[in-house]
Amino acid sequence: MLSSIRKFSQSIYSKIFLFIVAIPFVFWGMGPLFTGGNLNVIVEIGKNKVSTQEFTDFLRYRATEDDMVNISKIQIFLSNFIGEKLIANEIDDFDIILSDKSLSNIIRNESNFKKNDKFSRTKYEKFLVENSLNAVIFESNASYQNKKEQLLNFIGGGVVPPKFLVDKVYDKENQIRSIQSINLNKIMKKKSIFSEKKIVSYFNKNKEDYVDIRKEVQFIKLTPKNLTANNEYTDIFFQKVDEIDDLIVEGKNLDFIQKNLNLPSPNLVQLDRIDFLKNERKIDNLPKEVINKIFNAGESEPTFLIELKGEYFVIDIVETSNIQKEVTDISVKKNILANLEKEITRKFISEIVVKLNKNNFKKNDFDKIAADEKAPVNKLVIENKNDNKTFNKDLLRQIYSLPEKTISVVAGIGLEESFLVYVDKIKNVSIIQNSDSYNEYFKLSKTRMVNSLYITYDNYLKNKYEININYKALDNISR
Repeated sequence: MLSSIRKFSQSIYSKIFLFIVAIPFVFWGMGPLFTGGNLNVIVEIGKNKVSTQEFTDFLRYRATEDDMVNISKIQIFLSNFIGEKLIANEIDDFDIILSDKSLSNIIRNESNFKKNDKFSRTKYEKFLVENSLNAVIFESNASYQNKKEQLLNFIGGGVVPPKFLVDKVYDKENQIRSIQSINLNKIMKKKSIFSEKKIVSYFNKNKEDYVDIRKEVQFIKLTPKNLTANNEYTDIFFQKVDEIDDLIVEGKNLDFIQKNLNLPSPNLVQLDRIDFLKNERKIDNLPKEVINKIFNAGESEPTFLIELKGEYFVIDIVETSNIQKEVTDISVKKNILANLEKEITRKFISEIVVKLNKNNFKKNDFDKIAADEKAPVNKLVIENKNDNKTFNKDLLRQIYSLPEKTISVVAGIGLEESFLVYVDKIKNVSIIQNSDSYNEYFKLSKTRMVNSLYITYDNYLKNKYEININYKALDNISR
């Protein structure tokens, strides 16, 4: 039941009704430590004491089991919880209201609850059933989120950015950059000739990386037809899914579930992790995301229920075995060669970065690398931050962070792409006020100004409310 609620918090509907507006309440430091030993109060906000139980209920809808044993994550959740409490206080102070009629109109006009452009009570109730919610809780939360939006609009809704700020935002995205680049990967490719002895030595030092995990798995995909003899997703279907979830918690395996609920015989498949990672094998009726969860599952819970995009799978891991791959395996050798190439590429790039950080790498050093390595220098003009004819989005972001007449290494996380880049010239641009895209950059500029207001408002709230955290209660929750 609770897992269904957690799934709801990550669903498309949560983005509609349970969104968290980007406001930096979560970044203040924790307040003074309680001196008492009362574990029933988690935090004092001004003169109000907030119960530990209320924070525990907040966690129940948002935190996973792993989160609950991680004190750092619990503290982040507590900061979010305090932020929500402060917003609720401000809503009361400003006497922001939402009538029942207005709330009804909001829900009735939500496209996800419509059928043939009209509000569908059936779709609405189906949504509540699927996410284990009742109408009172859902509508109360929807009302709160609307009031919260009204509050934030009250704070920043009247902001009108001047033209020069709109130009600044536009220029940041659209300035024209003339650059020179050297492809470092191509340089290192020429140096990547490794002896058989080197390959074997690397394999022997990293044998554990070439152990394949094989899982023998049986599974049943739950459908309305095989669970309720009905083609529709009804309340009975979700009740039976909950019943299966409860049986799994009790320690029952797939064979027991199949016999007790008269389900079809399970499918039996064998999965190899390496084949899966290389996308060399696909399993009918078993999506890649489900296979990924199977390989990430712990051995302590061999039977589990997976929900993916409204589809449900009962998985039973029959056997897990480890298979040592040999250096003669083509895929192993290919991986070793790629890793050895990354090693020398990383070393080569590190030497350049050290010089750059010490300001000991100039344009003549850039030209010297090109000459010594016989590497072509690519001279090009980048029209804007979205001009991805040569570089991908991440590399463009790095290039656009560089000042004029500077040199830097621009690389992807795995060094699959790495370039030495010299920014030769930057041509600043401005936007015409009556152009088609002016409104887009006007809104972006306004958003940034509003975010600055939120930071100011955050500081105002720090001074308005004294916040004291009961760390003893917090430690008790994470145990």
